Amino acid sequence: MPELPDIAAYISALEPRIVNQPIQGIRLASPFLLRSVQPSLRDVEGRTVRELRRIGKRIAIGVEGDLWLVLHLMIAGRLHWRPRGAKLAGRNSLAAFDFPNGSLVLTEAGTKHRASLHVLSGEENLQSADAGGIDVFTSNLDLFRQALTAENRTLKRALTDPRILSGIGNAYSDEILHAARLSPIARTHKLKADEWERLFAATRETLQLWIDRLRAEAEIGFPEKVTAFREEMAVHGRYGEPCRRCGEKIQRIRYADNETNYCARCQTGGKVLADRSLSRLLRSDWPRTLDELEALKHR
Repeated sequence: MPELPDIAAYISALEPRIVNQPIQGIRLASPFLLRSVQPSLRDVEGRTVRELRRIGKRIAIGVEGDLWLVLHLMIAGRLHWRPRGAKLAGRNSLAAFDFPNGSLVLTEAGTKHRASLHVLSGEENLQSADAGGIDVFTSNLDLFRQALTAENRTLKRALTDPRILSGIGNAYSDEILHAARLSPIARTHKLKADEWERLFAATRETLQLWIDRLRAEAEIGFPEKVTAFREEMAVHGRYGEPCRRCGEKIQRIRYADNETNYCARCQTGGKVLADRSLSRLLRSDWPRTLDELEALKHR
């Protein structure tokens, strides 16, 4: 799922292309994409784009008359900049927004189409699309700590809850926790003062690092290949590969469709966290340390 740095890159790429340009037409290939009735898409056509905003993990396109197109890309939705009037070919193409200088095309891979488009009127309705999480860049350490300790959550869950923090998902939470040298299953009510300082600093620095990096890429060309797995990442998507800090192999916890990656030496004091899919099979034989895990591999 595109997260805060990816959304920032999309917005940086779109601003010079569509701000002050009229939306000449909106074409839907999938009627299920549109999740609102009034105002209608026809109400937006012909109006000029005035601004772009990030609302959590959503992209809001503001046009004349205080109307907003709000796109939520979900897991597999992606944006593409194409020549004007580009055809919506294949089942992955969901919509196109036509401008005088090109067309913004929305695609979504897979069979489960979860991406959504809302047309909203006015600032109040736009804000209703916000889950309420704080923006870490406009927050301070005290507000950050208050938000994450409202409930006693694991750090991984707290960082990715849109009601707590805005724009952070599975990928960048892994990177943040590795930078902060904290376990993904540490409880928010158990953190010490120095750990809160490390987590706050790591959250801001990690996100800013990737915002700057992806925006720089977007200046070269439209970000066509937004992905949660990037070669430069420290731990996310790097299961079994060496940690860039200590050289130990990256571990994982798998649950449902998600995977958490971490370094046991850097983040959990050498303790290997139970992976549900494997611990059911190994039961009491689940390795608790890196040494036990290595011994298990050589049985």
